[in-house]
Amino acid sequence: MALTHDRIQARLTAPGGLFEMDEIEVRGHPIRTWKHAPPHFRALLSGSRSHGGKPFLGYDGDWITFDDHYRRAAALALCLAGDYGVRKGDRVAIAMRNYPEWVIAFSAVLACGAVAVPLNAWWTRPELEYALTDCGATVLIADGERAVRMRDTPLTARLIVTRPLEEPPPGTALLADLVGEPGGEVGLPDVRVEPEDPATIFYTSGTTGRPKGALGSHRNLGEAPLTIAYSLTRAAALAGRDAAHAVRRRRVTLLAVPLFHVTGCFAAMIPSLFSGSAVVLMYKWDPGAALRLIETERVTGIAGVPTNAWQLMSHPGLGEHDVSSLGSLSYGGAPAPPRLVERIAEALPGRTPSNGYGMTETTSLVIHNCGADYAARPDSVGRPIPTVDVRITGPSGHDLPPGQVGELRVRGGPVITGYWNRPDATADTFTDGWLRTGDLARIDPDGYVYLVDRAKDVVIRGGENVYCAEVEAALFEHPAVDDAAVFGIPHDELGEEVGAVIRPLPGAGLEPGELTAFLRERIAPFKVPARFWFRDTELPRNAGGKLLKTGLRREVLGSS
Repeated sequence: MALTHDRIQARLTAPGGLFEMDEIEVRGHPIRTWKHAPPHFRALLSGSRSHGGKPFLGYDGDWITFDDHYRRAAALALCLAGDYGVRKGDRVAIAMRNYPEWVIAFSAVLACGAVAVPLNAWWTRPELEYALTDCGATVLIADGERAVRMRDTPLTARLIVTRPLEEPPPGTALLADLVGEPGGEVGLPDVRVEPEDPATIFYTSGTTGRPKGALGSHRNLGEAPLTIAYSLTRAAALAGRDAAHAVRRRRVTLLAVPLFHVTGCFAAMIPSLFSGSAVVLMYKWDPGAALRLIETERVTGIAGVPTNAWQLMSHPGLGEHDVSSLGSLSYGGAPAPPRLVERIAEALPGRTPSNGYGMTETTSLVIHNCGADYAARPDSVGRPIPTVDVRITGPSGHDLPPGQVGELRVRGGPVITGYWNRPDATADTFTDGWLRTGDLARIDPDGYVYLVDRAKDVVIRGGENVYCAEVEAALFEHPAVDDAAVFGIPHDELGEEVGAVIRPLPGAGLEPGELTAFLRERIAPFKVPARFWFRDTELPRNAGGKLLKTGLRREVLGSS
C-alpha cells in the first residue's frame, strides 16, 4: 500500500504513540495539541538533565554540556528570584548576540516563572528603549555591545552584563559572577507554572510602524519540540527511511539566524534542548565561516532563512571544505525562490532541503515541505502539521475554495495568545480562535499551501494584482541574479508600476533589456518591472531575513 500523508499521519498520531494528540479548549476555542508535550518550560528544562554530559551549546570552539547549562540556568534563576526579586509574570529582557549566555539567561527567566523578552540585537538605542518601556522589564540581561549602546540611557530595569567591553556602570552585575561554577545539586525556584501562563514576548519585525510584542505561552514552548520531531519523522517516513531513527538520531545544528527570532529559538534551540542535540552558535552569519564550522564540528543540519542557504550554495569555497556530514538545510521565515531547490541539488547532491512556514505569532513551524514533496512542489511551503488548522478566506472572512487566493488563517497549539498591551491589535488579528496571518495564499486540492505574497505587498497595476513574490521568483531563475526585491512605484495613469532592485552575481553584467526579455518569457507582461535598479552591495534585510522594502523603495526613488 502506497504511503501517503494521510496514512503516515494516522500511523504517527495513533493513541499511545509519541505524537498522540489531544483536543482541548483554550480561550474558549477548540484546538489540538501534542498529548506528550512538556506542559511548560520548567518541565522541559528539568528533562534536559537526562542528557547529562552531552555537548549542547558550541561557540568559538568551546562547548557547554546539558548539565552545565541546567546548573548555570538554575543558579541564575535562583538569583533572579532571590536577590533581584523577580516574581511570576515579571518581564526580564535579554539583549545580546547568539552567545551561550543568551540560552542560559532565557532558561533562567522562564524557570523562575517570569516572562522572557528577547530584544533584537540589531536595534538602535531608541528601539531598545521603546521595547524596554513597552514591556515594563524589571531586569535587562545584555552583552557588552548592547550595554555600551545603552550607556547614557537612564534605565528603570536593573542591568546584568555578560562579555563586557568596558567597566560596567555602578550597580551593574556581571552574569559570570551571578552564575559562577555551581557544584552539587542545584534546584529551581519554587514557583507553579501552568501551560497557559505567559512565557515570552517576541517583538514583531517592525517593518512598518512600532513593533508589537507577541505574547507567547508555556504551551507554545512545550509544543515546539514535538512539532519539529513530527516534521522530521514524517519526512523520513515519506522517504521510506526508519521514522523512529529520525527522532533518536542526535543532530548538530548550525544556527544561522538569531535566537531573538522564533526560528532560532523555537525551531532550533528548544527542540535541541528537548532531544539532546547540539547547537553550534555564530557571532554573526558568514557563509565562509559556516563552511569551516560544518567541517570542524561535523554539522548535520542548518537552520536559517533562504538567504543563508542561497549564500552557502553560492560561496566560492564550497568545494574546498568537507561538508559530508551535512544532511539537511532547513529554512523558513521568508519566501524561498523555487530555484533554490535546484541550486542545492546541483551543489550538494543527495541532501534534503526543507522549507517551512511560521511567523512570530505562530512561534514555531506550522506548515512544512521537504524531500520528494519539496522537489515536486518547490513553490509550496507544504502541508500543515497535525495540530494546526488552516483556511483561506476572502475579504468578508468567508472560506474560499481550493485554488483561490485569499488570506491565510491559522489556529492550533503553536499560536500565541495575543499582543502585549495591544487589545485593539489583538482583536483585529485573532478572531474566533483564528490567527489572521496577513499573508495571501492558496491551497491546492491535495492540501498543499502556496504563499502568494503579503497582503500589504501587492502591486496593483491598473487594477491588476501583481504578487511581488512571483516576480522575485522569476528573477531568481536568471543565472546572473544573486538577489532581488520587487515593489510598487507610483504611476500617474496606472496608479502603480512594478519596480525591482537587483544585485547581480559578482562580475556579471546585467542590463534592464536583458532582464525584461528574460521575464517576458516567464510571467505576464503587466508583471514585468517597468524599472530596474542595480547595486553591488547586499540588499537590506532585518535580522529575520526579510527584505526591508520600505526603506529600499525610498532609497531608490529618492535617488531617481
